Amino acid sequence: MKKLILLICLCAFAYAKPVRVYVDVVGDLFHAGHVRFFKKAREEGDYLIVGIHRDDEVADYKRQPYLTMEERRIAIEACRYVDEVIVDVPIGISEEWIEKYDIGLVIHGDDFSEENKQAHYGVPIRLGIFKTVPYTQGTSTTDIIERIRSR
Repeated sequence: MKKLILLICLCAFAYAKPVRVYVDVVGDLFHAGHVRFFKKAREEGDYLIVGIHRDDEVADYKRQPYLTMEERRIAIEACRYVDEVIVDVPIGISEEWIEKYDIGLVIHGDDFSEENKQAHYGVPIRLGIFKTVPYTQGTSTTDIIERIRSR
C-alpha cells in the first residue's frame, strides 16, 4: 500500500502544471539590475515570460527609451533566465492577458507606489497571483544615465 501511495504521489508531481511567470519591463540599456530581476523571477517558477512595454506608453510615464524595441528584445532574449519575450506589451495586465499566455504568477520589483501597483497589477493581485521581489538598488537605467552624464 505504501508503494502505491508513493507511486501516486510521484506521478502527480511529474504531471504538475509548470508555473509560467510573467514580468513586464522597459528593458532599456539592458544591465545587471535587469539580469538580477529576471533571475529572481525565474526562481519563482518553471518558465519566464518577459513582456517589453511599447515605446509610446513608456514615454508617457518615464522617458523615451534610448534603445529600439528590436535592440531591447535581442538583449533580453539573450539572458539565460528568460524563456520567452513578448514585445509591445501594454502597461497593465488583464484577465485576458493572463489566460492568453497561461500565466501562473506575475512578478514586479518592489520599487513602485501602492497606487501604481493597484493600477497596473490590480487583476493579478485580485487573482492572488502577484508577488514583488526586492529592487536592486543602485543599478537602474536612470542610475546608468546619470553615471554617463557625470563622467
